[in-house]
Amino acid sequence: MLAELAAANAAFGIIKQAISNSRELADVGKSIAAFVGAEEDLKAKAEARKKSPWNKVLGKDANLFDEFLALEKIQQQKAQLQSHMRLYGRPGMYDAWVEYQAKARKARKEAIAQREKERQEMIEVLTWIFIVVIVWGGLGYGAYYWFTK
Repeated sequence: MLAELAAANAAFGIIKQAISNSRELADVGKSIAAFVGAEEDLKAKAEARKKSPWNKVLGKDANLFDEFLALEKIQQQKAQLQSHMRLYGRPGMYDAWVEYQAKARKARKEAIAQREKERQEMIEVLTWIFIVVIVWGGLGYGAYYWFTK
């Protein structure tokens, strides 16, 4: 959680500085992706912890509060960015920011889906290799046992 918040803070600083210098959002694309990614990671961890049955058993309310505070800080940073973009940026910069953020989120989800698909394909290939090895090994052992008897 702290790593995601630190990443979001670092990306926020870079984005804020770029906006203050009237640079284009495309110039800080990596920082935008890092900011969006950190926010998504925090939200995903918060959802995972909410769904975990161990939170009720172990009483991890302190972690939930820390996650809430981290998400609240990111929301404040987003509001601050919106204000900076509307005041200091070119016309339509905030709308471009929202669009770019949506693209980054979509690309991230697609990358995760692609990795999962590749993982499933690898598991399928390894399963078939295992089955073939077992079948041929069994047939070879059976033939060896049959002919040496």
